[in-house]
Amino acid sequence: MAREFQRGHKAKVSDLTAGTDLYVGVQISGPGLTFDISCFGLDADERLSDDRYFVFFNQPKSPEESIQLLGAQAGDTESFRVTLDRVPAAVHKLSFTAALDGAGQMSQIGPGYIRIVAGGEEVVRYSFTGSEFSTERAVMLGDFYRKDVWRFAAVGQGFDGGLEALLKNFGGEVAEEEQPAPQQAGAQPPAFAPPAQSTPPPAFGVPAAPQEPQPSQPPQAPQRAPSFGAPPAPAAPGPAPASPVPPAQPVHAAPTLAAPVAPAPSGGTVPPPAPSPYGQPPQHGAYGQPAPAAYGQPAPSPYGQQPPGAYGQPVPAPYGRQPAVPPHQGAPTGAPMMGVPQGAPPGGGGLQAALQPYKELPTGQRWTAQNGQLVRVDLGTDGTPVLARQGSMVMYQGKVDFGYKGAGFTGRIVGNATGQEMQLMRCTGRGQVFLAEEGAHLHPVELQGDGICVSAENVLAFDESLTYEVRRIEGHGIPGGALFTMLFQGTGTVVVKTHGTPVVLPVTPTTFADSNAVVAWSAAAQVIISSQVRLRRNAYPGHSGETVNLQFRGAPGNFIVVQPYEV
Repeated sequence: MAREFQRGHKAKVSDLTAGTDLYVGVQISGPGLTFDISCFGLDADERLSDDRYFVFFNQPKSPEESIQLLGAQAGDTESFRVTLDRVPAAVHKLSFTAALDGAGQMSQIGPGYIRIVAGGEEVVRYSFTGSEFSTERAVMLGDFYRKDVWRFAAVGQGFDGGLEALLKNFGGEVAEEEQPAPQQAGAQPPAFAPPAQSTPPPAFGVPAAPQEPQPSQPPQAPQRAPSFGAPPAPAAPGPAPASPVPPAQPVHAAPTLAAPVAPAPSGGTVPPPAPSPYGQPPQHGAYGQPAPAAYGQPAPSPYGQQPPGAYGQPVPAPYGRQPAVPPHQGAPTGAPMMGVPQGAPPGGGGLQAALQPYKELPTGQRWTAQNGQLVRVDLGTDGTPVLARQGSMVMYQGKVDFGYKGAGFTGRIVGNATGQEMQLMRCTGRGQVFLAEEGAHLHPVELQGDGICVSAENVLAFDESLTYEVRRIEGHGIPGGALFTMLFQGTGTVVVKTHGTPVVLPVTPTTFADSNAVVAWSAAAQVIISSQVRLRRNAYPGHSGETVNLQFRGAPGNFIVVQPYEV
């Protein structure tokens, strides 16, 4: 049975199906509206670093054919074939989008969906309607993304600027069309015509292929590991199998997308490599490897490392640190070169280049870490309010309301008695809120039905959908006879703050930690107070100097989080 997703829901693909050769169908319509439905293959920075992984009507497949555009079939406005185990390692996310071609807004659309089908059987569906949108003209519907394993997320987030804003969000550019030549394009050039209808996926069940208009679905037989199979077409076979897709594609009034043209016909000479669109250096290096950067531009850096600076510019430092300044003529070593011309290379200097490392990061998720000390939450994506520590808001955009979240008389007594009281504000509305507190390191932790214990002092914000309560840790030999912590459970995200970069350790029978340095631990772990209060404890040469330690026990998979700091 297909799982029904709501906006913001996520799941591992392996929990949905054992197959990796999947069918993705999108159904979206509205009176008088025309749509462009595309798939963006994004890198670890959520940028379209290789334009060959922008799959749309003019480029129907990726180089190794791990992403293929199949066309309208089985009641879907557009459909794709995605083979996850063939997607290159450099592609970290596949974002399926829909943009209006012409006038209109997404609030005018009727009920639609994006669904995943494995082996002919629908396994997940995210349904949406126009009431969820307002003035948006382009929306991100769903994402496959890597996080240890492939996962799927229902997004439902839009842009008012349409396809152009969508491309810019992913790091692409739109080339303005200098001369309207749709008549010439239809007459002669084969490159920008729709894909030849002689090459619809022959073995993947296009709508005209089934010749038996049976209401029952053929692939009902049980399958061991689902392979790719499109959902059965409705019981109305097309009368013209020679033309399953209408040959006349709608003429797009929007600016022409600078996408690579189709390869030359067989037997012809191989054309020279086309200049890279979107204003970026060529990305067509060896398969799976980044191409050499253009002259004067920094070479792409490995994922998770700071990219080198542009030619003549200092290397941008990690967030929160002073950038290192190289020696310069006439200036002492290490001195900032204020006002010294740097000889900016083409497209790499000036104010924009200086601010580029600190630009807001693109986001397709509800919670996004902008850097180590700043986190952004998108309100309105799933209608769930956010509870945050009072005073932690540093900036917000959109229509956001902030209200006081009281704990009630009983909660206040419990908080005062246990030290686990939190002064919270409730954030609601539609917009983005940026949260931080005194430069502390922030770590969004996503819960999917599990639980985590965190001290109230180390909680910055969390989704209101999570349940939380004060948990008591019994012990002897310490003042009050017990320690307390907060237990968070359910589905949502809690943002944990630490002093410095923490370390996560597995729980073993011999795991001990200072109670003043422990930040969090898994809810299933057993915690025991280990007291070291002794007479003349300084006489013991091997003593740690800590009066109270916590001993953790539990089955494999349990963990503790410790910060390099004592409260």
